[in-house]
Amino acid sequence: MNSKITEFFTYSTDSQSVNWDGVTTSQACSYLNKKCVKTRKSDSAVSIGTCTMKYGQEASDVIICPHRLLEKRRIFLDCLHLLTQHEPGNDFHIVPELTIPGGNVDYFLVSVRNGVIRDFVGIELQTMDTTGTVWPERQRFLQQTGLLGSDAVIAGTSFGMNWKMTAKTTLVQLHHKIDTFQHIGKHLVLVLQDHLLAYLRREFSFGHFSSPALVGDSMHIHAYHLNKVAQEIYTLQLHERISTDSDGIARCLGLQAQARVELEIIIKSLAAKISDKTLFSL
Repeated sequence: MNSKITEFFTYSTDSQSVNWDGVTTSQACSYLNKKCVKTRKSDSAVSIGTCTMKYGQEASDVIICPHRLLEKRRIFLDCLHLLTQHEPGNDFHIVPELTIPGGNVDYFLVSVRNGVIRDFVGIELQTMDTTGTVWPERQRFLQQTGLLGSDAVIAGTSFGMNWKMTAKTTLVQLHHKIDTFQHIGKHLVLVLQDHLLAYLRREFSFGHFSSPALVGDSMHIHAYHLNKVAQEIYTLQLHERISTDSDGIARCLGLQAQARVELEIIIKSLAAKISDKTLFSL
Protein backbone atom coordinates (compact mmCIF):
# COMPACT_ATOMS: atom_id res chain seq x y z
CA MET A 1 0.00 0.00 0.00
CA ASN A 2 1.33 3.44 -0.93
CA SER A 3 1.43 5.19 2.45
CA LYS A 4 3.94 7.25 4.41
CA ILE A 5 2.93 5.20 7.44
CA THR A 6 5.05 2.07 7.76
CA GLU A 7 3.43 0.66 10.90
CA PHE A 8 -0.06 1.52 12.14
CA PHE A 9 -1.17 0.29 15.57
CA THR A 10 1.88 -2.06 15.42
CA TYR A 11 0.87 -3.64 12.07
CA SER A 12 2.70 -3.22 8.77
CA THR A 13 0.67 -1.14 6.34
CA ASP A 14 1.85 -3.53 3.59
CA SER A 15 -0.14 -6.33 5.18
CA GLN A 16 -2.92 -7.80 3.07
CA SER A 17 -4.44 -9.79 5.93
CA VAL A 18 -5.07 -7.15 8.61
CA ASN A 19 -8.63 -6.18 9.46
CA TRP A 20 -8.01 -2.43 9.52
CA ASP A 21 -11.54 -1.70 10.64
CA GLY A 22 -11.03 -3.82 13.75
CA VAL A 23 -7.55 -2.43 14.36
CA THR A 24 -8.74 1.17 14.14
CA THR A 25 -11.72 0.46 16.37
CA SER A 26 -9.76 -1.30 19.12
CA GLN A 27 -6.85 1.21 18.97
CA ALA A 28 -4.70 -1.38 20.75
CA CYS A 29 -0.93 -1.35 21.13
CA SER A 30 0.49 -4.88 21.33
CA TYR A 31 3.74 -3.59 22.86
CA LEU A 32 1.93 -2.04 25.82
CA ASN A 33 -0.93 -4.58 25.91
CA LYS A 34 -3.42 -1.74 26.16
CA LYS A 35 -4.88 1.12 24.14
CA CYS A 36 -2.35 3.24 22.23
CA VAL A 37 -1.43 6.18 24.46
CA LYS A 38 -0.64 8.54 21.59
CA THR A 39 -3.90 10.46 21.40
CA ARG A 40 -5.10 13.60 19.63
CA LYS A 41 -4.78 16.79 21.62
CA SER A 42 -8.24 17.82 20.44
CA ASP A 43 -9.83 14.45 21.27
CA SER A 44 -8.14 12.20 23.83
CA ALA A 45 -10.52 9.34 22.96
CA VAL A 46 -8.88 8.96 19.54
CA SER A 47 -5.46 7.28 19.36
CA ILE A 48 -3.17 8.25 16.49
CA GLY A 49 -1.57 4.82 16.21
CA THR A 50 1.45 5.77 14.09
CA CYS A 51 4.50 3.74 15.15
CA THR A 52 6.84 4.20 12.19
CA MET A 53 6.87 6.64 9.26
CA LYS A 54 8.62 6.72 5.90
CA TYR A 55 10.71 9.86 5.63
CA GLY A 56 13.27 11.48 3.35
CA GLN A 57 14.26 10.93 -0.25
CA GLU A 58 15.17 7.33 0.47
CA ALA A 59 11.88 6.77 2.32
CA SER A 60 13.68 5.45 5.39
CA ASP A 61 11.53 3.77 8.02
CA VAL A 62 11.87 6.03 11.08
CA ILE A 63 10.37 5.00 14.43
CA ILE A 64 8.46 7.87 16.06
CA CYS A 65 6.94 6.05 19.06
CA PRO A 66 9.24 4.88 21.89
CA HIS A 67 6.88 2.02 22.75
CA ARG A 68 7.74 0.49 19.36
CA LEU A 69 11.13 -0.34 20.88
CA LEU A 70 9.45 -2.74 23.33
CA GLU A 71 8.97 -5.44 20.69
CA LYS A 72 9.37 -8.87 22.32
CA ARG A 73 11.10 -7.04 25.19
CA ARG A 74 14.39 -7.78 23.49
CA ILE A 75 15.88 -4.46 24.62
CA PHE A 76 15.80 -5.78 28.20
CA LEU A 77 17.43 -9.06 27.22
CA ASP A 78 20.20 -7.10 25.52
CA CYS A 79 20.97 -5.37 28.84
CA LEU A 80 21.27 -8.51 30.99
CA HIS A 81 25.06 -8.59 30.69
CA LEU A 82 25.24 -5.21 32.42
CA LEU A 83 23.79 -6.70 35.62
CA THR A 84 27.30 -7.54 36.78
CA GLN A 85 26.15 -8.52 40.29
CA HIS A 86 23.34 -10.78 39.11
CA GLU A 87 23.53 -14.45 40.08
CA PRO A 88 21.70 -17.49 38.65
CA GLY A 89 18.47 -18.01 40.57
CA ASN A 90 17.71 -14.31 40.94
CA ASP A 91 14.44 -12.95 39.57
CA PHE A 92 14.31 -10.20 36.98
CA HIS A 93 11.92 -7.27 37.33
CA ILE A 94 11.14 -4.44 34.91
CA VAL A 95 10.19 -1.27 36.76
CA PRO A 96 8.85 1.62 34.64
CA GLU A 97 9.20 5.36 35.17
CA LEU A 98 11.28 5.91 38.26
CA THR A 99 12.28 9.44 39.26
CA ILE A 100 15.86 10.12 40.30
CA PRO A 101 17.75 13.40 40.68
CA GLY A 102 18.22 14.63 37.14
CA GLY A 103 14.87 13.41 35.86
CA ASN A 104 12.80 10.32 35.15
CA VAL A 105 14.25 7.05 33.88
CA ASP A 106 11.95 5.12 31.53
CA TYR A 107 12.72 1.63 32.85
CA PHE A 108 14.87 -0.21 35.34
CA LEU A 109 15.91 -3.82 34.78
CA VAL A 110 16.38 -5.18 38.29
CA SER A 111 17.95 -8.37 39.67
CA VAL A 112 16.22 -9.50 42.88
CA ARG A 113 16.94 -12.40 45.23
CA ASN A 114 14.62 -13.25 48.12
CA GLY A 115 13.06 -9.82 47.90
CA VAL A 116 16.43 -8.03 48.06
CA ILE A 117 17.69 -5.94 45.13
CA ARG A 118 21.08 -7.21 44.01
CA ASP A 119 21.65 -5.06 40.93
CA PHE A 120 19.91 -2.81 38.41
CA VAL A 121 20.34 -1.09 35.05
CA GLY A 122 18.59 2.11 33.97
CA ILE A 123 17.14 2.09 30.44
CA GLU A 124 16.07 5.16 28.48
CA LEU A 125 14.08 4.97 25.22
CA GLN A 126 14.45 7.64 22.54
CA THR A 127 12.75 7.84 19.16
CA MET A 128 12.30 10.74 16.75
CA ASP A 129 10.15 13.73 17.58
CA THR A 130 8.16 15.07 14.63
CA THR A 131 7.33 18.57 13.49
CA GLY A 132 3.91 19.38 12.13
CA THR A 133 1.40 16.55 12.43
CA VAL A 134 1.14 12.99 11.12
CA TRP A 135 -2.67 13.12 11.35
CA PRO A 136 -3.23 13.91 7.63
CA GLU A 137 -1.11 10.89 6.67
CA ARG A 138 -3.17 8.76 9.05
CA GLN A 139 -6.37 9.90 7.38
CA ARG A 140 -4.96 9.31 3.89
CA PHE A 141 -4.07 5.78 4.92
CA LEU A 142 -7.64 5.21 6.13
CA GLN A 143 -8.86 6.47 2.76
CA GLN A 144 -6.70 3.87 1.03
CA THR A 145 -8.19 1.13 3.19
CA GLY A 146 -11.70 2.32 2.42
CA LEU A 147 -12.47 3.26 6.03
CA LEU A 148 -12.62 6.93 5.10
CA GLY A 149 -14.60 8.15 2.12
CA SER A 150 -12.63 9.17 -0.97
CA ASP A 151 -14.50 12.48 -1.00
CA ALA A 152 -13.36 13.38 2.54
CA VAL A 153 -11.26 16.54 2.64
CA ILE A 154 -7.95 15.98 4.43
CA ALA A 155 -6.40 19.24 5.56
CA GLY A 156 -3.18 19.90 7.43
CA THR A 157 0.50 20.52 6.94
CA SER A 158 3.00 17.78 6.23
CA PHE A 159 5.12 16.33 9.01
CA GLY A 160 8.88 16.43 9.43
CA MET A 161 11.55 14.90 11.65
CA ASN A 162 12.97 17.16 14.35
CA TRP A 163 16.49 15.74 14.23
CA LYS A 164 18.28 18.68 15.84
CA MET A 165 15.98 19.11 18.82
CA THR A 166 15.65 15.36 19.43
CA ALA A 167 19.42 14.88 19.41
CA LYS A 168 20.25 17.81 21.65
CA THR A 169 17.47 17.04 24.12
CA THR A 170 18.65 13.43 24.32
CA LEU A 171 22.23 14.39 25.18
CA VAL A 172 21.15 17.01 27.72
CA GLN A 173 18.92 14.47 29.49
CA LEU A 174 21.75 11.93 29.55
CA HIS A 175 24.05 14.56 30.97
CA HIS A 176 21.66 15.14 33.86
CA LYS A 177 21.41 11.43 34.71
CA ILE A 178 24.64 9.61 33.88
CA ASP A 179 26.74 11.09 36.68
CA THR A 180 24.22 9.67 39.14
CA PHE A 181 24.64 6.16 37.75
CA GLN A 182 28.41 6.40 37.50
CA HIS A 183 28.67 7.67 41.07
CA ILE A 184 26.91 4.57 42.40
CA GLY A 185 28.68 2.15 40.03
CA LYS A 186 25.67 1.30 37.85
CA HIS A 187 24.88 1.40 34.14
CA LEU A 188 22.54 3.61 32.13
CA VAL A 189 21.52 2.45 28.65
CA LEU A 190 20.09 4.64 25.90
CA VAL A 191 18.02 2.62 23.40
CA LEU A 192 17.44 4.25 20.02
CA GLN A 193 17.20 3.55 16.30
CA ASP A 194 20.34 3.47 14.14
CA HIS A 195 19.12 6.50 12.15
CA LEU A 196 19.26 8.68 15.26
CA LEU A 197 22.70 7.39 16.29
CA ALA A 198 23.99 8.23 12.81
CA TYR A 199 22.71 11.79 13.20
CA LEU A 200 24.30 12.13 16.67
CA ARG A 201 27.63 11.05 15.24
CA ARG A 202 27.41 13.61 12.43
CA GLU A 203 26.46 16.55 14.64
CA PHE A 204 28.29 15.89 17.92
CA SER A 205 31.65 14.59 19.07
CA PHE A 206 31.36 10.82 19.34
CA GLY A 207 34.90 9.79 18.45
CA HIS A 208 35.77 9.07 22.08
CA PHE A 209 33.03 6.42 22.47
CA SER A 210 34.19 2.81 22.79
CA SER A 211 33.02 0.55 19.96
CA PRO A 212 32.24 -2.20 20.70
CA ALA A 213 30.95 -1.18 24.12
CA LEU A 214 32.93 -1.82 27.29
CA VAL A 215 31.12 -3.28 30.31
CA GLY A 216 33.24 -1.06 32.56
CA ASP A 217 31.73 2.12 31.10
CA SER A 218 28.70 3.57 32.87
CA MET A 219 26.96 4.97 29.75
CA HIS A 220 25.89 2.57 27.00
CA ILE A 221 24.05 3.23 23.75
CA HIS A 222 22.21 0.37 22.02
CA ALA A 223 21.21 1.17 18.44
CA TYR A 224 18.59 -0.98 16.71
CA HIS A 225 17.83 -1.45 13.04
CA LEU A 226 14.28 -2.03 11.83
CA ASN A 227 14.41 -5.01 9.49
CA LYS A 228 11.72 -6.04 7.06
CA VAL A 229 11.95 -9.81 7.33
CA ALA A 230 8.83 -10.50 5.28
CA GLN A 231 6.30 -8.50 3.31
CA GLU A 232 4.12 -8.04 6.35
CA ILE A 233 6.63 -8.22 9.19
CA TYR A 234 9.09 -5.70 10.63
CA THR A 235 11.37 -6.59 13.51
CA LEU A 236 14.06 -4.92 15.60
CA GLN A 237 17.63 -6.14 15.52
CA LEU A 238 20.47 -4.89 17.70
CA HIS A 239 22.78 -3.11 15.26
CA GLU A 240 25.53 -1.59 17.40
CA ARG A 241 26.63 -1.05 20.99
CA ILE A 242 28.89 1.82 22.03
CA SER A 243 29.82 3.19 25.46
CA THR A 244 31.47 6.00 27.38
CA ASP A 245 31.42 7.50 30.87
CA SER A 246 30.04 10.64 32.49
CA ASP A 247 32.89 12.77 31.18
CA GLY A 248 32.24 11.41 27.69
CA ILE A 249 28.63 12.61 27.67
CA ALA A 250 29.67 15.99 29.07
CA ARG A 251 32.30 16.21 26.34
CA CYS A 252 29.58 15.88 23.67
CA LEU A 253 27.96 19.05 25.02
CA GLY A 254 30.98 20.84 26.45
CA LEU A 255 29.50 20.57 29.94
CA GLN A 256 30.23 18.98 33.29
CA ALA A 257 27.78 16.58 34.94
CA GLN A 258 26.83 17.38 38.53
CA ALA A 259 23.92 15.19 39.67
CA ARG A 260 24.66 12.98 42.68
CA VAL A 261 22.50 10.55 44.63
CA GLU A 262 23.22 7.78 47.09
CA LEU A 263 22.71 4.15 46.08
CA GLU A 264 20.33 3.52 48.98
CA ILE A 265 17.87 6.14 47.73
CA ILE A 266 17.41 4.45 44.34
CA ILE A 267 17.21 0.97 45.90
CA LYS A 268 14.50 2.16 48.29
CA SER A 269 12.49 3.65 45.39
CA LEU A 270 12.85 0.48 43.32
CA ALA A 271 11.88 -1.79 46.20
CA ALA A 272 8.66 0.16 46.67
CA LYS A 273 7.62 -0.56 43.08
CA ILE A 274 8.61 -4.21 42.75
CA SER A 275 5.70 -6.66 42.71
CA ASP A 276 4.39 -9.69 40.83
CA LYS A 277 3.29 -7.28 38.09
CA THR A 278 6.86 -6.15 37.40
CA LEU A 279 8.30 -9.70 37.28
CA PHE A 280 10.13 -10.24 33.97
CA SER A 281 9.49 -13.64 32.40
CA LEU A 282 9.90 -15.05 28.91
